Amino acid sequence: MTVTRFQEKTYNTDSLDLKLWRRILGLLTNQKKRLIRIGLLNAFIAVFDVAIPYMNKIAIDTFATGGGTDTQLKIFACVFLCGVLLQASLVYLYFLQAGHMEMDTAHELRSRLFSKLQSLSYSFFDVTPAGWLLSRITGDVSRLAEILSWSLMDCAWGISTMIGATVVMLVTNWRLALLVFAVVPVLAWIARYFNIRILKNYRDVRRINSKITNGFSEGISGAQTTKTLVLEDLNFREFEGDTGEMRRASIKAVSMSALLYPLVMLMSSFSIAAILIYGGHRILLNVLQFGTVVMFTQYAQQFFDPLNQIASIAAELQMAQASAERILWLLDEEPKITDTPEVIEKYGTELAPKTENYEPIEGNIEFDHVSFHYIEGEEVLNDFSLSVKAGETVALVGETGSGKSTIVNLLCRFYEPTEGEIRIDGTEYRKRSIGWLHANLGYVLQSPHLFSDSVKENIRFGRLDATDEEIVEACKLVNADTFIRELENGYDTDVGEGGGRLSTGQKQLISFARAVIADPRIFILDEATSSVDTETEQIIQDTIEHVMQGRTSFIVAHRLSTIVNADKIIVIRSGVIREQGTHQELMALKGYYYRLYTNQFNEKLEAGIMGVRKSEE
Repeated sequence: MTVTRFQEKTYNTDSLDLKLWRRILGLLTNQKKRLIRIGLLNAFIAVFDVAIPYMNKIAIDTFATGGGTDTQLKIFACVFLCGVLLQASLVYLYFLQAGHMEMDTAHELRSRLFSKLQSLSYSFFDVTPAGWLLSRITGDVSRLAEILSWSLMDCAWGISTMIGATVVMLVTNWRLALLVFAVVPVLAWIARYFNIRILKNYRDVRRINSKITNGFSEGISGAQTTKTLVLEDLNFREFEGDTGEMRRASIKAVSMSALLYPLVMLMSSFSIAAILIYGGHRILLNVLQFGTVVMFTQYAQQFFDPLNQIASIAAELQMAQASAERILWLLDEEPKITDTPEVIEKYGTELAPKTENYEPIEGNIEFDHVSFHYIEGEEVLNDFSLSVKAGETVALVGETGSGKSTIVNLLCRFYEPTEGEIRIDGTEYRKRSIGWLHANLGYVLQSPHLFSDSVKENIRFGRLDATDEEIVEACKLVNADTFIRELENGYDTDVGEGGGRLSTGQKQLISFARAVIADPRIFILDEATSSVDTETEQIIQDTIEHVMQGRTSFIVAHRLSTIVNADKIIVIRSGVIREQGTHQELMALKGYYYRLYTNQFNEKLEAGIMGVRKSEE
């Protein structure tokens, strides 16, 4: 089977993408009330930030020069103290709301991403690395939640303070105000220059981080293969290369961010120096009060501190934009296989099915001149036609890459034909919902996946409302009850991650029970016995004969001894049916199937003779 290789989307914008950030904020539907509360808190805190320097001016010009009464001083002190306490209370509430917002934002984004993953087609997971997805849901979401909850809110706080300070400065003394504003254009140019480079470097960081996460994922899942092939040194060198590349990109980004901050401080110091020089001269001329100059130095500090903070936040936003782009890329990914609006209206979606409208399936299946390709111009199936009656067992035989798994993937609607139709009980299967089809499928893979839970719960995934008694009956039907009861905790035994505490044959029998308990009308076995020993194969073979009675069944077979009783054997080569018939008919034909079966039989016979000789020795 040929599939397209995963390619991550690249981004080339050199500045903050405001449209992107509006989209991100638009995703936080449950945060609107909290955003309003934080916005109001920002406004009130900014009022107090602006009021305190002005009150200092009043105190200096009124009381420091010997003016004002003792009563006025006490009243002023009480008002000032109350203002500070109120501001502290507002800051506490602000931090509380921002903390809640960070946690809720991460929860909401992860919920949206996981919901999206549940709706995407099988073809997406066929080509997308698991580590890449883990990096999006963990690292990128955490970074984005932190930026949205703290950095953007701090930015709004700083802007509110700057606006308030600007108004007061212009009203009080516009000449001094211009000295503060004179360096703003230079700062804007500096910020843009650095932010462009910071964004580029952090895009590289996030891209490399995805590779590293994927390397971790593959290293853990493929630990046994790594050990047996002695790939530790190679894996370590590849990992060292990726982490070294990430280190270099991170240092570049951090260096640019570190240089931006002192440059903003330097420009603010120039502005404050100009205020002191000009203001001091005006004080000597008795045309300006000392308190006004003090107020302007404080406002300049208040103006440039938020400006410095905003520059720093802009750098963080550049870093986080790389995360935001990747999150939106995943959220914008559309399923390749979807139901039409008419089908959804009747049958619902996979996440919200209308099971009451599901029609029963008899199991008549027809492939009508079906063609399919994964890559344009590369045909996997070509004008494939096949008719299967309800209750028949069909075996698919052929060399690797002949199209066997593609046929069952098309039947399961993991993919759809590029030409032709697939009909179930006479109806083109795209006129019914994906959920309807999957609810009537039983699929047993060559390497079955079990979840980190008990044996009982793994089987119950086949039908969530199944009782314990029904689970036991399903296990008896597939010859799994005996070995399950011999486990440490019987049906309550934890199978471990991926079923790692069980043998391949045991996992296979549990997957059979899980499929059987759903009572599917269509049963698919994809190389279900190719990874087990001969004894387990015989148990599974007996299981297959019980399970498939009365169901339409497709068997993708490597070991031909498991399909001799199939109603129809289809020999496929290069996506085309070359031979079909029963085992006896194909053996009598003495074609490709005959040669394949004979070779396997001889190999099995030789292996048996060798085994006898070794036991005698």
